[in-house]
Amino acid sequence: MLNIILMLIPFAIVVVLVLTSRQPDDFKITRSASISAPASAIFPHVNTLQKWNAWSPWAKLDPDSKSTFEGPEEGVGAKMSWAGNNKVGVGSMTITESRPSEFIQFKLEFQKPMQATNTAEFSFNSEGDQTNITWTMTGTNNFMGKVMNLFMNCDKMVGGQFEKGLADLKKVVEGAK
Repeated sequence: MLNIILMLIPFAIVVVLVLTSRQPDDFKITRSASISAPASAIFPHVNTLQKWNAWSPWAKLDPDSKSTFEGPEEGVGAKMSWAGNNKVGVGSMTITESRPSEFIQFKLEFQKPMQATNTAEFSFNSEGDQTNITWTMTGTNNFMGKVMNLFMNCDKMVGGQFEKGLADLKKVVEGAK
């Protein structure tokens, strides 16, 4: 029995390595929501990082996490760093591009539980009295990211958090009218 187990372990490792090598190098996670407000009413809730805790899904995962802010209060150069439990980890986000009521881009830098640098974007598309807001995150899958993809659906997991965040942003904005 021990011989069989000892033979299966290297086989399992080879299978995991082969499957990992076949995972995509890049990823993209996107979710959208419609909010009954003009883009100009929604934009400040994303562009001003001090307003994120009112709607961010990660703020609810760890209410005891600590956030610090650097740079301008809003727009390009505004930076928020956080440190929390394993669900939110340690990292920072910096606004790298901001076009009022149209588009915001962030550089995301994660230190824990895994190191990664990704890009997040919010686009705002007004249609009458509705604004369609799209939240996208893109990045490169390192080896550990590819291994994780074998065992969990990262699009579903992170995308689910995006959906919660957009729903809470909708409540904040529509409740403020």
